[in-house]
Amino acid sequence: MARPKKTDTPDTAQAIELTAGAIDRLTCRTDVKAQAFLRDTKAPGLRVRVTNTGHKSFVYEAKLNRQTIRRTIGDVRAWTIEQARSEARRLAVLIDGGINPAEQERQQHAEREAKSAIAAAQVVTVGEAWAAYVVERASHWGERHAHDHAVLTRPGGELFRGGLTVAGPLHPLLALPLKDLDTATIEAWAQREGQHRPTSARLAWRLLRAFLSWCAEHPDFKAIVPAQNPAKSRRAREALGKAGVKSDALLREQLAVWFAAVRAIGNPGISAYLQTLLLTGARPGELLGLRWDDLNVQWRGLTIRDKVEGERVIPLTPYVHHLLAGLPRRGRYVFSATDKPLSYPHRQHSKACAIAGIEHLTLHGLRRSFKSLSEWLELPVGVVAQIQGHKPSATAEKHYTVRPLDLLRLHHERFEAWILEQAGVLFDASRQPGTLRSAV
Repeated sequence: MARPKKTDTPDTAQAIELTAGAIDRLTCRTDVKAQAFLRDTKAPGLRVRVTNTGHKSFVYEAKLNRQTIRRTIGDVRAWTIEQARSEARRLAVLIDGGINPAEQERQQHAEREAKSAIAAAQVVTVGEAWAAYVVERASHWGERHAHDHAVLTRPGGELFRGGLTVAGPLHPLLALPLKDLDTATIEAWAQREGQHRPTSARLAWRLLRAFLSWCAEHPDFKAIVPAQNPAKSRRAREALGKAGVKSDALLREQLAVWFAAVRAIGNPGISAYLQTLLLTGARPGELLGLRWDDLNVQWRGLTIRDKVEGERVIPLTPYVHHLLAGLPRRGRYVFSATDKPLSYPHRQHSKACAIAGIEHLTLHGLRRSFKSLSEWLELPVGVVAQIQGHKPSATAEKHYTVRPLDLLRLHHERFEAWILEQAGVLFDASRQPGTLRSAV
């Protein structure tokens, strides 16, 4: 058989000692999508691949567990033949040891990614993780709960009623690296905050615990927070103290002076809000969120959005209807100055209570007053609880007692009439309430 000339195209059916000239002469048919391989005799498994486009590269091919393993080493213009042979021998050693190079590279890549993620997470601040937490969880929260997260982390320093707002209890923690938010740091924070604002600090601590539990389950943060929630500390809990049981409520004898002082408030929206708060027993926040479309004048109902059932419908009693009908419309909300609800009128209520000679009566104390004063009329406990939005306290109450709106109205209107009588407020319940009007 004649020896092939050096200028001939190499025979791909035969293994040869790869040379630069042989690689240069290697070709592949170009009329269809195809590729050809030229094997090397010095490094078993090493091949040069040429495609129909003329591109050439070194590849390694071998069998592992009866499967063909093929790995591209690199372009023939970037790799020398000896470099390609060295890489082929390295791959041969791996395969002889039962290791798939592709799987090894994937594992190494995953390890590098994990280390990179941990390194990036090490510099994440509490504030950055908190922002991600709020974005992910806000859709599961009510309006009030979301507001608490914003208020307790606010930076402060904003002009408000002639003074500057104070930073929220959680704000000092936001600049810390998340990895440094350990038990000792939280205990020191609780000790500081518990000395001058324990109530808001206790709420902040509860939100912080929930946040850290979320971090412990989040793929981006679980590697840098302890498995044991650092906020669940006995010392932190003791530093914040226990919430006292509040008992502020209006006495029957105080109704007359309280109504006189509240009705004299110059802002009719605030005056109506405080009276409605007492006469409905609603939570202060859910009443501020009352909208005009929550008033059902036809069936004399009031829809309250609460934190227990989502919403409840209570009677729209005559005097409350009279108060609300007399307010101008200024947007969606009943108690508003613009298109937003009023702020909590703590200051105006405190002034009215000071004029009436009543001490330490909070807005929530008016809700407590509704329940306490209902005892004078011996109203059914279940009726009072349903109007106020409390959970049923017994199985029969929860599953077998159904009170329609007209039955609630029977008791609620009697309660309202008695309150007005004790307060000395003259009101004709049969009078048609004024038409709801728009602000001029």
